[in-house]
Amino acid sequence: MLIGQETLVLSKSTSKSPSELVKLVCEKIRLSCKLETGELPLHEPSFESNEWKYVKDCIDSGWVSSVGKYVNAFEDKLCEVTGSKRAIAVSNGTSALHMAFRLAGVLPGDEVLVPSITFVATANAISYTQAIPHFVDSSKTSLGVCPIKLKLWLEKSTKRKKDSLINAETGRRIAALVVVHVLGHSADLDAISEICKEYQIKLIEDAAEALGTYYKGRHVGNDGLISCLSFNGNKTVTTGGGGAILTNDDTIGDIAKHITTTAKVPHAWHFFHDQLGFNYRMPNLNAALGLAQLEILPEYLNRKSQLAQNYEKAFFEVDGVQFFMPPSNTKSNNWLNALMLQDGLLEPLLDYSHKHKIFTRPLWTPMHELPMYSLCPKQNLENAQWLFRNLITLPSGPKLGRASVQNG
Repeated sequence: MLIGQETLVLSKSTSKSPSELVKLVCEKIRLSCKLETGELPLHEPSFESNEWKYVKDCIDSGWVSSVGKYVNAFEDKLCEVTGSKRAIAVSNGTSALHMAFRLAGVLPGDEVLVPSITFVATANAISYTQAIPHFVDSSKTSLGVCPIKLKLWLEKSTKRKKDSLINAETGRRIAALVVVHVLGHSADLDAISEICKEYQIKLIEDAAEALGTYYKGRHVGNDGLISCLSFNGNKTVTTGGGGAILTNDDTIGDIAKHITTTAKVPHAWHFFHDQLGFNYRMPNLNAALGLAQLEILPEYLNRKSQLAQNYEKAFFEVDGVQFFMPPSNTKSNNWLNALMLQDGLLEPLLDYSHKHKIFTRPLWTPMHELPMYSLCPKQNLENAQWLFRNLITLPSGPKLGRASVQNG
């Protein structure tokens, strides 16, 4: 066994055949969602607050583009919800990540440490800066970066050259580490932050899925120099398409707002741009939708917590599967609930569940297995490969959570 390798013990082997177990799992999913028939989407949006009122106000006023009162109100509400000092609303989570790497000083030819288990946008945004993703392994207990294996690799394979940390094998500068809060569950931020401090690595948090998630009582996104959120249609809070940059550094916040607004120097009529900028600001129309969603976020989180409890209870004594529970020092937003499965069960369960309108999903194909990233540097990724083969996500939307709360 490798030093720092994690093990995960599922319940004892089941006497049920794979087909019997697959059928039982799907029955338990429906039981947890309190919906015996019909489709169970993975995570659909729910609009139950002031969405129509605020969007209609945008349309009636004519303020639908990248300036307007709802953009400012949405950013202020994000700061209130997350505890971050600054929030800059942008067009999507990918553009937020792209700006995060630029703001952190990542340069062409640098390496950025990133988990192989993540949505492709995380790696793509590194590539947009002409830097190189360097894939690190995940933890089976948090689903985020495994600090044990990361620390061992840094001790063995890096050296300092002047003020830079260098990958001894490639000779390239390691500019940053991006930690992803996978499925809305917090990574081990204390251990990761300590490593970044020791090795002087800039920490960026990809909290795209983690609005409403806490680590030791602190909302995720406040440990990194910069963090990023997504408000895609499948997130807990949606603006249709959208994202945000969070930071507690006012200088970074000012620059982020400036360069995402095409770096235009404010003026009533002159268009003067003082550096390369990006047309990444969130439109007022989207922010109006998002503001209404944030107003009902506590209710959504309550429903999703109840649904997660239903799943935990339903699968407690099912041998061969294990409901994923995040570490006790965290509070997850339960964006996507998940099951850890015995070997060989994933594909049969995906096939059966989809045929029966239960829209489960595996994790993303690990980044190092994608053709455009297959030659990038990588560490031992045994945990990531195991998670890809054995983890399945379950229907988790707030509408399903509502049924759970209403029906007890």
